[in-house]
Amino acid sequence: MIALALVVGNMIGSGIFLLPANLAPFGVNAIYGWVVTIAGALCVATVFAALARAMPEAAGPYDYVRSALGEPPAFFVMWSYWIAIWVGIAAVAIAAVSYLSSLTPAAFEAPGIAAAVASGFVILFAVIACTGARAAGGVQIVTSIIKVLPLIAAVVLALVVFARGDEPAQLAPAPLTLGGISGAAALTLWAMLGFESASVPAERVRDPQHTIPRATLLGTLIVGLIYLAASSAVFLLLPSDVAAQSSAPFADLVGSFWGTGAATAVVFFAAISALGALNGWVLLQGEVPLALARRGVFPRWFAAVNRRGMPVRAQILGTSLTVALIASNYSRGLTELFGFVILLATVANLVLYLFVTVGAFRLMALGRLPRGLLALVTLLGLLFALWTLWGAGAEATGWGAVLLATGIPVYLLMRRASTSRPGEASPAAPPGSAA
Repeated sequence: MIALALVVGNMIGSGIFLLPANLAPFGVNAIYGWVVTIAGALCVATVFAALARAMPEAAGPYDYVRSALGEPPAFFVMWSYWIAIWVGIAAVAIAAVSYLSSLTPAAFEAPGIAAAVASGFVILFAVIACTGARAAGGVQIVTSIIKVLPLIAAVVLALVVFARGDEPAQLAPAPLTLGGISGAAALTLWAMLGFESASVPAERVRDPQHTIPRATLLGTLIVGLIYLAASSAVFLLLPSDVAAQSSAPFADLVGSFWGTGAATAVVFFAAISALGALNGWVLLQGEVPLALARRGVFPRWFAAVNRRGMPVRAQILGTSLTVALIASNYSRGLTELFGFVILLATVANLVLYLFVTVGAFRLMALGRLPRGLLALVTLLGLLFALWTLWGAGAEATGWGAVLLATGIPVYLLMRRASTSRPGEASPAAPPGSAA
């Protein structure tokens, strides 16, 4: 249950509540864009599920890539992914504060208050994560249930409206084109990131051979269907010109039918959604350095855990970097900063998806994974990752290269340290509590 909540909670964050405004100009292309993104995400999720089933002893994506392609690609993929996590945490924290500030704008007028509150949320959830995986998992279950309520409300509203025979709203007059679908799919990808979440803390998951595949596939499918239904409700009930100018499309939709009180409730639930995603991603930000330290490719200082089996030192590092990012870039403004960190997080996740699918083909060649239908699904997932990476543009690809390059000094330093201790093995840290 906690593994499923981690997948659902990390996927449903701040993006879905803002995306209808960005997708409105695409008209009907947006619906097809959602279908392509959901299908592509399910293909890549199937690869993660197959790897978890075939390698239950693996510590998540690092071991998947290392067993297929070797240690250097595995390190740099996870290095990029780790940076994307703590950078993305900054974006989610800022989104949560943005939602809350719309409820009480006077409380956030003073300079620095919003940045301080966002940083405070990050620190709070880091403390919760350090108390144990079950504590963080409990928060994740509760917030995952709460965050789907406004999305379900939009679907129910659409069903009620069309049951009484009302006409749908006018979509933007955008012709259905491959370019339009591609542009819409590039935007929807941000909302689908996170389906790999259950595999990252694999050593804390009870019965990983069965739990991780089920949580990965079921969570991706559930979120995909909710997204498609809720977004379609906004497209069909809220005029495209109104949706394009809205800072809270779901709130405007619900408010136009059920009043301002309902709209305020949707904004509140959106803030809870962002905080729930923040809880899940903060939990993961400590797991990546822990896994790398246990494998001897990250300083051993990060392999230490507290009596509850949680990587406190890794949490302190990640939280410090996130808070520093918020403090140093808050002058950009909420919208600009949010877009910047989304760009980094999306590209870094695409790098992970690309290498995992390539690694899966390598493992098939070695006879460690079955072929047949899985080979076809893996090929579709690989093409999806390449297509979306291409669709992200040159700027995003450049930032992805920068992320990978920042790990070169760390990798070389750790290689030098390991060669100076040729007979010394990496310490085996305790597995921690089961999730």
